Amino acid sequence: MRVLVVLPTYNEAENIALLIPELLALPLDVCVVDDASPDGTGQLADEWAAREPRVRVVHRAGKLGLGTAYVAGFHFALDHDYDAALTMDADFSHHPRYIPAMLEAAGRADLVIGSRYVPGGDVLYPLHRRFLSKTANAVARAALGLRPHDCTAGFRLYRAPVLRTVPIDSIFSNGYSFLIEMLNLVQGFGFSIAEVPIVFEDRVRGHSKISSAEIGRAAYTVSRLTYRRLRDRLIGPLEARRSPRKP
Repeated sequence: MRVLVVLPTYNEAENIALLIPELLALPLDVCVVDDASPDGTGQLADEWAAREPRVRVVHRAGKLGLGTAYVAGFHFALDHDYDAALTMDADFSHHPRYIPAMLEAAGRADLVIGSRYVPGGDVLYPLHRRFLSKTANAVARAALGLRPHDCTAGFRLYRAPVLRTVPIDSIFSNGYSFLIEMLNLVQGFGFSIAEVPIVFEDRVRGHSKISSAEIGRAAYTVSRLTYRRLRDRLIGPLEARRSPRKP
């Protein structure tokens, strides 16, 4: 199975200098999707690509958001005939040590999630952030009927048929809320989902990209998708509405 790691970056030069060698030790290729990082992340990725054909770089004009970075990486994977795309953060909070288990799980599932909230998983960051993350997951699962335990995880492996089927270009959400909407679509299309336990560690280098605005956008996404779910359940399928009623 040919696997492409999609690595969205913004000011992650310190981290990718250490991360890319660890990824290249595994049987996969790497695509850095850089949003014109002022710290030279894109240039560093270009240097890697110049000497290592398994590293590719997609340069974007500015900080355009995590969701669209994923979509750009997905299109790169599909255009170059990869069998799967694996998304992860560039700051080692998603550690490469868990990738072999995710690759193994891809043999039985269409989407594999590196999960913090299944037995064997854990979160190593402050209590208030842990509470916020668990609350967001509980709300998303209850409101949308999502089956995975970790609905906001960005450490995921999507097999190519998922990316060809799900309308990735029409996903409204951007930022971290993209992850909730993408999972909602993957489950809605009936693809199989597996979770592999990981220990999520707080970053050591650089700064977190999560802000209060991102939290607000995630709440809006859950509300919007919940409304759509309830609306469709109450109104019924379009075909049923068009069918004439029998006396």
